[in-house]
Amino acid sequence: MEPVALGCAYFLAASLALASSRFEGGLAFIWGANALLMAYLLTSRTASWPWALIACGMASALSTALWGMGTLAAVPMAGINLLEALIVALICRRFARGGKFAGSMQPLFVFILALCGPANLIAGLAAATVASALTTVSFGASLLQWYTGHVLGALTCTPILMMLMQGELRRWFGQTSRRGKWEALALLLLFALATAFVFYAARYPMLFALLLPMVAMVFRLGNLGAAASVMILAIIGGMATMTGHGPLYMIPGTLGERMQFFQLFLAFSFLLSMPIAAELNSRRRLFQMLQESEARYRAIAENSGDVVLNISVGGVIEYASPAAAEQIGCAPELLVGQDAANLVDPADREQVIATLDRALEQPGEVQTVEFRPFISAQGSDWCEMVARAVVDERGLPTGLVSTIRDMSRHKARQRALQQVAALDSLTGADSRRAFLEKLEEEMLRVRHGARACLLLIDIDHFKAVNDGYGHGAGDRVLAGFVERLRPGLRSVDSIGRLGGEEFAILLSGTDVVRASMICERLREMVTAHPVQIDSGEVIPVTFSAGLVALGGQSEGQAVLEAADKALYNAKHSGRNCLRLAA
Repeated sequence: MEPVALGCAYFLAASLALASSRFEGGLAFIWGANALLMAYLLTSRTASWPWALIACGMASALSTALWGMGTLAAVPMAGINLLEALIVALICRRFARGGKFAGSMQPLFVFILALCGPANLIAGLAAATVASALTTVSFGASLLQWYTGHVLGALTCTPILMMLMQGELRRWFGQTSRRGKWEALALLLLFALATAFVFYAARYPMLFALLLPMVAMVFRLGNLGAAASVMILAIIGGMATMTGHGPLYMIPGTLGERMQFFQLFLAFSFLLSMPIAAELNSRRRLFQMLQESEARYRAIAENSGDVVLNISVGGVIEYASPAAAEQIGCAPELLVGQDAANLVDPADREQVIATLDRALEQPGEVQTVEFRPFISAQGSDWCEMVARAVVDERGLPTGLVSTIRDMSRHKARQRALQQVAALDSLTGADSRRAFLEKLEEEMLRVRHGARACLLLIDIDHFKAVNDGYGHGAGDRVLAGFVERLRPGLRSVDSIGRLGGEEFAILLSGTDVVRASMICERLREMVTAHPVQIDSGEVIPVTFSAGLVALGGQSEGQAVLEAADKALYNAKHSGRNCLRLAA
């Protein structure tokens, strides 16, 4: 039914224009029928276009045959009308997809360019050719009649019709209070009275006097106010001009020229109000978004366990969330006006200030820093601050939003995980990574004059234990082996498991002679206490060892390789013995 209704509406609009505005016997000076087709094409799916074009094409041909230039012009003029509307619709769909004229300026700007440019230049030349061939009106006059009538009619009517088709009026009625509706009605009546006065009662040309109430309606009613004011102006002003009343009748010229001037006034009035309406809509959406954002921000800030701060560009606290009382031990209102750096331990203030400065210098990025608090209600050891700049419409920072979170539990878990990662889970000795780190630290001390030795140990015939008693027994031997070594080590010494049955002992402050004596004592302790496994059997344990003194010029890998060569010699010397590195 939509194409049929559209075709009937098109026929009525076209017939009215042809019957009332063919002042010189050629083309109509007023033409709003194509605005109806353009509005439909711009607000509907492309799948429905063919039937709409057929319906409007038939309506155009019929109205031209009955009221226009006759049957010879019916089909050509119908095709030209459809071509104009189709060009506008295709360009707008390509460059302003889904755009609403009331929402922003880009769709309206694309529409104006498409309408005034290719659509009516092409269609106008074709229509002027047909009109000049079938009537007494010249080609130039016909082109001017087409261009002004179609461009001005479409500029005025298409955006209004699109608003109606997109449900703007229905939404306004559903969202506006009764008081708002009465206010709108009063404004419309006042504007109608002002328009009637200017066109029927005023003794002087006072068209300019209508711009002020029109702008006021736009401010109060938005884009619908702009549309309603133009419709009132078109009805009252158009009837007055056609019947010989109003300021435009004071202009010398024909009725057709006066109507062209009136359409130009309508178009410029509407184009004046539309940018204002678009800007107001944009500001209303922005204000609504700000209100929603403020509500979310308040809800998060006032119910979060983290402290939320608003900090000025100068580093002064402008807002502190209620969590400050619990986390920092200070009422939020007492923090306002204080320097944010005062919350930080003096040892970490420089790092925190640098982070806040970096957040201001890079507004689009989030900056994070960990610090120790100066005071803390809960005795927090560490806190984490996350900061991001707040910018104005020019992208310049106006302050910072920051959150402060207690990191003490996280740091404690982190230390616990590090401790777990530093120990071998089976034997309790240092892991390979942790031991090698200790080795590097010890070698640094050796470079500064200290003494130390590295003992590399391998349990003798450990593979036979795994093969004969199982891996469970092997694990028990490994754990028992470390248990028997520990009593013979000092607190400054370190033992680590490098892998499998291979261990290493770092003897600090010890030369090779003393280290050799310690190794022999350890070997005796292990030999004297065999390891008892779960089955009750006792497994004797011995080890081979390679010893190397840490040198000031040596690297960690070189020291390990030297100790490994000495261990290799011990294994090939009958095992259960110590060999020194060359």
